[in-house]
Amino acid sequence: MKHAPYSVDSVEIQPVAGTTGYRLMEMYRCLKDHFGPQDWWPAETPLEVMIGAILTQNTNWTNVEKAISNLRERELLSLDRLTALPTDELAVYIRPAGYYNIKAKRLKNLLNFIADEYDGNLPAFLDQEMDAMREGLLSVNGVGHETADSIVLYAANRPLFVVDAYTHRILSRHAMASEESNYHELQALFMDHLPEDAVLYNEFHALIVLTGKNYCRKKPRCGDCPLTHWENQG
Repeated sequence: MKHAPYSVDSVEIQPVAGTTGYRLMEMYRCLKDHFGPQDWWPAETPLEVMIGAILTQNTNWTNVEKAISNLRERELLSLDRLTALPTDELAVYIRPAGYYNIKAKRLKNLLNFIADEYDGNLPAFLDQEMDAMREGLLSVNGVGHETADSIVLYAANRPLFVVDAYTHRILSRHAMASEESNYHELQALFMDHLPEDAVLYNEFHALIVLTGKNYCRKKPRCGDCPLTHWENQG
């Protein structure tokens, strides 16, 4: 059966029924039809994206917003001011995000990395080649793959698919990945079968997060999940 090309955000693709790419695009379509466009990341500047990527570790976004609001109210949302701020004082302001002492150190590690390696020039850091940017981020103590890739995708607008626990859970429950699949294998599943497009990756990851939070929980709500329609597409 021949399918008409998808026009998805900024890309057009020719799906082939039964392929992994086709299944992923059907998944994307089902989720976007259900939730609508998400326009992530919820931040005003690339610096806020980077701060949020650290603070969202092991907490929900509502708590992150409270912490960032504390920084904004004190006019601290600049690279220079945050770099100069003592770590213990930073910890007080980001307390709503939880694990605030650990996250303050991780955030300072990232800020100091930009200050030391790029003379505090954040645009220069974000404008560099994608693999070099990712490698640099992963060299920072406290920055793992998901955090680094979130910064690459959402702050630098580069086409790197972000994988999280929701991605693993959803794909394994729908027999598109095994329980043992690691971060790189899951990331490759998307990047090897979808167009290299930051807008598509941005929206798809946001929709996966919403699905995981609302339906594909540890105790799943399969009957209400928009992916019940996806299962019937094949």
